[in-house]
Amino acid sequence: MITRLLVANRGEIARRVFRTCRSLGVSTVAVFSDADSGAPHAREADLAVRLPGAHPAETYLAVDRIIEACRVSGADAVHPGYGFLSENAAFARAVLDAGLTWVGPPPEAIEAMGSKIAAKRLMAEAGVPVLPSLDLAAPDEFPLLVKASAGGGGRGMRIVRHAGELAAEVESARREAEAAFGDGAVFAEPLLEAARHVEVQVLADGHGTVWALGERECSVQRRHQKVVEECPSPGISERTRELLCAAAVRAARRIGYVGAGTVEFLVKGERVAFLEMNTRLQVEHPVTELVFGVDLVRLQLEVAEGAALPSGPPAPRGHAIEARLYAEDAAYVPQTGVLRRFEVPGDVRVDSGVESGSRVSPHYDAMLAKIVAYGATRAEAARKLAASLRGARLHGLTTNRDLLLEIVTNPAFLAGETNTAFLSPGGPLSPLSPPSSPPSGDGGLPALAAALAMAAGRRREAPVLAGLPGGWRNVRSQPARARFEEADVVYDPLPAGVTVVSARPEEVVLERDGLRRTFQVARYDGDERVYVDSPMGAAVLTPVPRLPEPVEHVAPGSLLAPMPGSVLRVEVAEGDTVARGQPVLVLEAMKMEHRIAAPAGGVVSDVRVEKGQQVEAGAVLAIIQEETT
Repeated sequence: MITRLLVANRGEIARRVFRTCRSLGVSTVAVFSDADSGAPHAREADLAVRLPGAHPAETYLAVDRIIEACRVSGADAVHPGYGFLSENAAFARAVLDAGLTWVGPPPEAIEAMGSKIAAKRLMAEAGVPVLPSLDLAAPDEFPLLVKASAGGGGRGMRIVRHAGELAAEVESARREAEAAFGDGAVFAEPLLEAARHVEVQVLADGHGTVWALGERECSVQRRHQKVVEECPSPGISERTRELLCAAAVRAARRIGYVGAGTVEFLVKGERVAFLEMNTRLQVEHPVTELVFGVDLVRLQLEVAEGAALPSGPPAPRGHAIEARLYAEDAAYVPQTGVLRRFEVPGDVRVDSGVESGSRVSPHYDAMLAKIVAYGATRAEAARKLAASLRGARLHGLTTNRDLLLEIVTNPAFLAGETNTAFLSPGGPLSPLSPPSSPPSGDGGLPALAAALAMAAGRRREAPVLAGLPGGWRNVRSQPARARFEEADVVYDPLPAGVTVVSARPEEVVLERDGLRRTFQVARYDGDERVYVDSPMGAAVLTPVPRLPEPVEHVAPGSLLAPMPGSVLRVEVAEGDTVARGQPVLVLEAMKMEHRIAAPAGGVVSDVRVEKGQQVEAGAVLAIIQEETT
């Protein structure tokens, strides 16, 4: 019987496991790095153990430190979560050797699936359909996909369309795999383009019962990482569903699997090909929980305690869709800093690793939360999810909320026409595609609301004559105006047809053409921006200071670091001639490689960084003197 569980992880998955433990009366232990000392998961556990340092290698990937944390806290069981050590057979053995309960599959099963190269061979022997492996030295077909043998999550993965790109992409994939998983082995297989990415949730006990809890569709991806997942898949036949579930059960039985796991496939038409088996709980497990009415973490704990599963799983009901909310910009560049406000409304489930005031560091994954909607039908779930995303108040960091909203309201998505090219060039939401529905003009109302709220704030704080209107004069010489970097607005006199119902620093109600709208307005110490939320959407406005401070001018042609990170490689030298789009250097941040390319052709006039150097966001990396014609 488990009495005290240590979660060898952080963020939302640690909080998710703690939630089930509280319902079962199981005491909880968190581990936290120095970067996570104020994180919600560290506060919510009954006990917390510090792992000195910030880098994953010295904290959440340090097996000896986590085993020691179990000893000092009195934990008698370990849940690995996902990522970090969750698919590390040596860690599972270390837990068992310490006399603790391991909430996961046997180490031998982890090892069997830990190498995707060996896993494909095993699955083929078990009768599970697989794609052929290609010779990395001389592949006989393109395009192909280079993949890390030891991990997932899009890391160590590269699409190669031409032979001339192969060597560089293989080397890049190896470096990224080594950094993320400690294993640089990679392999290649044919790229099955525009296929669906479909996975089956399996759950097995130690008594011979194996469940297939339906399938999840995870086709909407960016940079090979899932963005939106749903259960069930909207686009496979019942015959294909039965084939997938049967193959997943065969895979689990072949390796003597116990616990929760996921078998992933590519599906194109009626063709099915095994991708990998994740020997852990998946990020997207909530959609399965909502559709099947189960708590997968509870079932994991019960199986680890030796309980037997019923002979068959419960029947599915309804539909669930999950959106992953990331701190990242429109180019998928991770963002760091303080999340000033985090509020997600509506009839949705929110699994988050953050709260208002949380700091997002450059050391870990940029996912903030998973927002999950359930409905009797897929259309109902999509509508709930869209409403929640639209109404969320997310301040301080740029997020992918607008992309998620665009996805779940896109006609192709609503029709169930999803595949792995959904966000790729030529897909329904490629970077070059116009929005599925053109945004309606806001008529400058968010900026007007911000100006009125700021004026109300000044009057509230005025030491004398606070009852007078802001900027009041006996004889007015010019209108009252607010200048933002994004807009220039006159708020006194008001625009024609607009009336102010009420104006407070935190809320402004405006009426125009008989329609009344409420605008929530927020400002924060240490952040000059004004955040405006309304049914019209979210707006972020930056006031232009009346007396701006002198600023340091950046030399023309400067390449700036888009995020904090470490310089992994410098690919040019001073005096080199570069072409537009040519890689200049590579940054490593949040366990991913980020190539910094030349924005235009020219000559490298200065290189400001070197390999291994830590840089902050906005730092000048190099200067390229553009070619003149």
